[in-house]
Amino acid sequence: MTEPTIAVFRPDDDRMARATETLESLGAAPVPDPMLAVEPTGASPRTDADYVVLTSKTGVELAADAGWDPAGATVCAIGASTADALDAHGYAVDVVPDEYSSQGLVDRLASDVDGVRVEVARSDHGSAVLLDGLEAAGAYVHETVLYRLVVPDGAGVSVERAAAGTLDAALFTSSLTVENFLDTAAERGVREAAIDGLNDAVVGAIGLPTKETAEGLGVEVDVIPDDADFAQLARAAVDVLES
Repeated sequence: MTEPTIAVFRPDDDRMARATETLESLGAAPVPDPMLAVEPTGASPRTDADYVVLTSKTGVELAADAGWDPAGATVCAIGASTADALDAHGYAVDVVPDEYSSQGLVDRLASDVDGVRVEVARSDHGSAVLLDGLEAAGAYVHETVLYRLVVPDGAGVSVERAAAGTLDAALFTSSLTVENFLDTAAERGVREAAIDGLNDAVVGAIGLPTKETAEGLGVEVDVIPDDADFAQLARAAVDVLES
């Protein structure tokens, strides 16, 4: 049996390197096609908040590079990878929700933030669920955009392969990767063909929001891992391909 071709859309850094290594270890042939690139804004989290929320490893790295000091604030991470990044940069992590999502963090903080200042430091594509939920809980919320997420130059090899029907699987790790994939396909004039190609392949989504975005745009999702973890996502997709 030939190695299945699996598209992966992680940013072109250590995340893509780990993702391709994971796929190769599972006997797959990765098709790396970064659909996100980071453009830092130069901003850093405010230092006058009672709670500070970080939502990504990238945000943590940019905050650390800027010399951010939590100044006694309660530091919250949206999930384990963000918490690990905070710890690696010497920041104490006070809160990690049981459910690694915006709603999970809202649920975890809802009873604690009435009347307090909450700083949310993240990308320009953050979910409104987090801000709206914290405000509904009575918090005074401020958002700082640490970086913008854009489509990198040269993206689209997976789009062409999907349109040609030569992808066995595609693994989407955020709603934005789905949107950028389809926008790139539209720019190349192959959006419908690319969707048809994905629907003939195995499509994985890292979590429910990504699944809902994909299916709302006409892409059928076949697998979702139990946790928002790329290795689990890759394993689940390969299992379907091998079944």
